[in-house]
Amino acid sequence: MRAYQYPFSASASPLITSGNTKSGLALRALAVSVPLLLLAACGKHDGGGAPGGPGGMPPPEVSVVTVQPRNLALGFEYVGQTAGFKETEVRARVSGILENRLYEEGAKVKAGTVLFQIDPGTYQTQLASAEANAGVNEAKLNQAKRELARLTPLAADKAISQKEFDDAKSLAESAEAAYKQSRAQVNEAKLNLGYTKVIAPIDGITSIASKSNGSLVTASDSLLTTIVQTDPMYVNFSVTEADYLKLIKEVNAGKVSVPGKRSTNGSLNFEVKIKLADGSIYPVAGKMNFASERINPANGGFDARAQIPNPDGVLRPGQFVRVMLAGANLNNSIAVPQRAVIDAPIGKIVFTVSPDNKLAPRPVELDGWTNGEWVVSKGLKAGDRVLVEGFIKAHEPGMTVKPVPFVATAASGPAAGAPEGAPAGAPPAAAPAEGAPAASAASTPKTSPDAKSAKAAQ
Repeated sequence: MRAYQYPFSASASPLITSGNTKSGLALRALAVSVPLLLLAACGKHDGGGAPGGPGGMPPPEVSVVTVQPRNLALGFEYVGQTAGFKETEVRARVSGILENRLYEEGAKVKAGTVLFQIDPGTYQTQLASAEANAGVNEAKLNQAKRELARLTPLAADKAISQKEFDDAKSLAESAEAAYKQSRAQVNEAKLNLGYTKVIAPIDGITSIASKSNGSLVTASDSLLTTIVQTDPMYVNFSVTEADYLKLIKEVNAGKVSVPGKRSTNGSLNFEVKIKLADGSIYPVAGKMNFASERINPANGGFDARAQIPNPDGVLRPGQFVRVMLAGANLNNSIAVPQRAVIDAPIGKIVFTVSPDNKLAPRPVELDGWTNGEWVVSKGLKAGDRVLVEGFIKAHEPGMTVKPVPFVATAASGPAAGAPEGAPAGAPPAAAPAEGAPAASAASTPKTSPDAKSAKAAQ
């Protein structure tokens, strides 16, 4: 502490003169004694108070949780994209001029609804020609059959040669084959004429028409529109290789339990919820129904898919969403509230309260985040009491405190940016307690009010 400078010191006082010796001696004594008294008082305050609180105050009351191993809900979150349950291209099956669009773009249609009309004139002519050709062949067949019927008894009586009979029989067979061929051509012409009416192959929502009325539709440019079935919806996403390997390792070790058994298509029975672009949670949950057996080289993960009911049509194909998988449990694990963990220069720490109510910092290792809590893999054991609230009042190792059970409230819940249900492995950084700088709260005791006053005087 630097020396104090007073305006009534012996060297500066105008009252101390050679003509007033007694008064001068008294003032000299006063000038020397006052700084000493102040220094003694400052030294008393700088020395700290009783172990319980500053200046001999009672031990401060703090909130603590007593940790116990329990099964924790384990979730995973990935980026996904919605897709229709069925997505069908509507294509013209014959060439021609597009006469008319018969549906409202974006409307729901039923399977079999006529969507487009292609000019049928050419195909009506082809049908008439095929039917006429079939009639000619039918007449020839009937003639050949009559000739064969006439020659059959003659051949039996040996009235005609065997060759003449065989020729008549072959002619009847050829006429029958020609007639069948012409009937097939009639059927083909009917199909082509029917294809001039382009119908919806499935129920669903139509897209914009890719051809306008009067356009020429050809075999190489036949796409007219698309139809998407949106109830239910698919959500496609990719599971990272790191998550997959960690999950398999922990399942085999008994640390994690997963819902149900692995199905024949590779999927697990995870419950699936999705978070929309505005941050809201879609109210209807679905199920995971597919997981690939091989890594996709395009993204380095395993392709997976979930099926989500969409009765109100809120979801549309192509939306980017956050896919949240739930149903797995982290067995016999310890977790503490987010605000109990402090960032320190040595890493993550918590303050524990000993049986005699003394504060002690404890380094911990974290293994993810679940339901607003940090999962602690190392550093804590069953029965440890961990400080959650009261860091401003109690932050010095060895300090005596008065612990009371922590009661979670909305204000002390999960930190912003880490809503309940957020997956392990992707939490926000540990926050300093109650707005204090993390390093200061962990490594440097906060200055007591008395000490602050003494420093201000300096």
